[in-house]
Amino acid sequence: MSSSDTRSSTHPFGITSAEGAAERDDVLTAAVLKAVEVTGAHAGSVFLISRNRHTLVLAATAGMPPSLLGGWRRIPVNSPIPVAEAFRSRRTVHLVDADETMRRFPQLAVALPYPFGSASVPVTAGQETFGSMAVVWAARADGKGLSKSQRRQLRTAAGRLGVSLAELTARGADVGCDMETVPVEVPVPSASAVRVGLFDWNLDTGALEADATLCAIFGLAPDEYDGRAATLAAQVHLADRPGFRAAARTAVEEGRVLAQDMRVPEKGGGHRTIGLWGRVPETAAGREARPHLVGGVLDLGAGMAAVAAIERLTDGFFSLDREGRVTYANHTLMRLLRVRRQDLVGRRPWDVLPWLADPAYEDRFRAARVSQQPVSFLAQSPDQWLVFSLRPDAQGMTGWAAPAGQPVPAGAEPGAPPAEPGGAAPSSSRPAPTRLGAIYRVLQMSSALTEAVTAREVCDVVADQLLPAVGGHRLAIYVVHERHLSLLSQRGYRESFLERFEGRSLHHGHGPLTVALTSGAPLFIESREEFLRAYPGLQAESSSIVFLPLIASSRPVGACMLGFDEAHRFSTEERSLLTALSGLIAQALERARLYDAEFTLARGLQNALLPHRLPTLPGIRVAGRYLPGTRGMDIGGDWYDAIPTERGVVLVVGDVEGHNVAAAATMGQLRSAVRAFASAGHRPSDVIASTNRLLLDLDPGLLASCCYVLLDPGAGVARVVRAGHCPPLLRGPDGHTEILDLPGGPLLGVERAADYPESELSLLPGSVLALYTDGLIESRESDIGVGLDRLRTSLAHAGVGSLEELADTLLRDARQSAYRMDDIALLLTAYTHTSRPTPPAK
Repeated sequence: MSSSDTRSSTHPFGITSAEGAAERDDVLTAAVLKAVEVTGAHAGSVFLISRNRHTLVLAATAGMPPSLLGGWRRIPVNSPIPVAEAFRSRRTVHLVDADETMRRFPQLAVALPYPFGSASVPVTAGQETFGSMAVVWAARADGKGLSKSQRRQLRTAAGRLGVSLAELTARGADVGCDMETVPVEVPVPSASAVRVGLFDWNLDTGALEADATLCAIFGLAPDEYDGRAATLAAQVHLADRPGFRAAARTAVEEGRVLAQDMRVPEKGGGHRTIGLWGRVPETAAGREARPHLVGGVLDLGAGMAAVAAIERLTDGFFSLDREGRVTYANHTLMRLLRVRRQDLVGRRPWDVLPWLADPAYEDRFRAARVSQQPVSFLAQSPDQWLVFSLRPDAQGMTGWAAPAGQPVPAGAEPGAPPAEPGGAAPSSSRPAPTRLGAIYRVLQMSSALTEAVTAREVCDVVADQLLPAVGGHRLAIYVVHERHLSLLSQRGYRESFLERFEGRSLHHGHGPLTVALTSGAPLFIESREEFLRAYPGLQAESSSIVFLPLIASSRPVGACMLGFDEAHRFSTEERSLLTALSGLIAQALERARLYDAEFTLARGLQNALLPHRLPTLPGIRVAGRYLPGTRGMDIGGDWYDAIPTERGVVLVVGDVEGHNVAAAATMGQLRSAVRAFASAGHRPSDVIASTNRLLLDLDPGLLASCCYVLLDPGAGVARVVRAGHCPPLLRGPDGHTEILDLPGGPLLGVERAADYPESELSLLPGSVLALYTDGLIESRESDIGVGLDRLRTSLAHAGVGSLEELADTLLRDARQSAYRMDDIALLLTAYTHTSRPTPPAK
């Protein structure tokens, strides 16, 4: 199976696209099989990055059919999914069981709520990352995942794949994927009950060349076989030997194909039946004159006997392939299900039997397939309850069904009407159920939207999740503002096309977006011709397009436009799925817009409370920064200030707990109090003690920390007071930087009579004093001590020519982090020294 375009155009480097596609599929096949082999997993997959580098696309899978993965065939690069995380971080993501999966990747656990372990590793070569490789195994009772050796071998397999893909790229092959890439599906090797041995038999001399499998079928080791047909004939049941020789002569004389069954005695008693197949080779002139046969021996083992035994049982037995299609069903099962064999074999049971069409039954199959754990369940047929049991393995699963031994409960919903004898129950009385994959897609989108806070984040989630899910290429979201449409976010559209919808009134507009919004019904347009017939004044941007109304609480919130490059036929399931998702998007967007309005108000409050500019003072240079967190309201209680006083300049940094309007309001009150107490000329310890008592009197239910410095630029002396705050950093003129672990008092708002000691520092010209809040040194990956030492090292090695550049340097990592859990305040002071003026002589 090819997973990419196989046109045979020649690349300048000499490799054709067909050759490149074939070689890529070969290395993908080898890699995914190797991954399964070295880890002992029951399934593996390889995802490659799309050409636009926005999506990871399933390129190969072993042991898990692509149809079972459903919406996980295309995964946005920035989604919180293990294979995407491995791609982004270039690290191994190892999840030993379902509990760890739920804790670290809840969206994956929602879509695949089964007990299994997994490991995802990046596929890299040098600095290039081509994609990710993942394996899945049944959750183990000991709660352990892959060993260190297995993880190392998995990374090695992924690394070799990366090198192979890099070599193909260097030769001119296109190893990228697009949204329509068909994945390579590789069966996991397994032991077969059927053996086939090959032979070449010269009937004139009696010489017979046989391979090792044929020798084993006849009960001989390869080194025990002397190359003579008589030796093999001696292994055949005595009564079958004449027929064996006669069949061979007849094949030579008449030129027809030999087909002869015979028995081979077993050492422990009994016998096996094998089939001998052969033909006379032909040349251009016809059949060879020399008596010569080539062919094979087929050993069915106990397969045929097992089938015969299963057919005699009074319970129903069946087998399913990896995608859930029936490959065998015995006679009793046909009678229990009241369906003909030809109507069931080759199809999924839930697609044939209306009473098995509930997604819960398909979910049981998926649970067994993904977790490789046995599963049992009850189902109500039209006239009785049946118990089903599924036993999975890498190739599929074996099933058992029997009457449950209990009557249908009184008052239960009746099943479908009885089928005609030998036929399936008619399905016209029940609506087509929603498929399980669609249900999980809704759950996945819902889970992702709950994490989106702002309207922009909602739009990003919709684009990242919806486009890969349905194979779309363009998306635009408009919101309703004062009864007019306004573009909020878009991907892939030309501005000239989108401008036609901008500002359209809901009252007077007749475009597709306004029609969808005013009617409340989605518009599904499957071709350019259909679009032009309905809206002749608009030029179609896509071959197929969907207009989804976004309605929350019976009010129009906006509209979503989804485009496809190729003509797309929307199935009933897709229409239902998109309609359901539009409701989720509308609710999330409405919530986000309310949040954005509150955020704008709160952010304005906080900006008003922080200093708009810092004073310019002789002898010192000051630079301040505030960086909000990335979660919650993006506001908090951190502040900084520089206050000129008669005794010197006051430098202060504080942190009120919380990330909301209350924290910001309390911060404003404390900042004003500190400024008032400092301007009144109080000692540093008295300023902090007075602020502490004020916070207790205000009783906001919040605590605060603070670091207060009174710096005398003329003397180069600083008096420092700490109230439960991080220690300041001091960089000397020579670059040596130390953490000033000075004594301090408790947090503000804890104890009214708390004592706040003062510490005195002497500063040399060229020194830099850094005050900051704990958001700058806290990290989810390490403790606060590691972060503090990292900040000290950064300050020691950074250039101090520009204080503004130094502030930006110290915040660079924090700005680049997408997960700042706390806000950050930073105040840097460079001491340049100014001598006090000499009093005039008398």
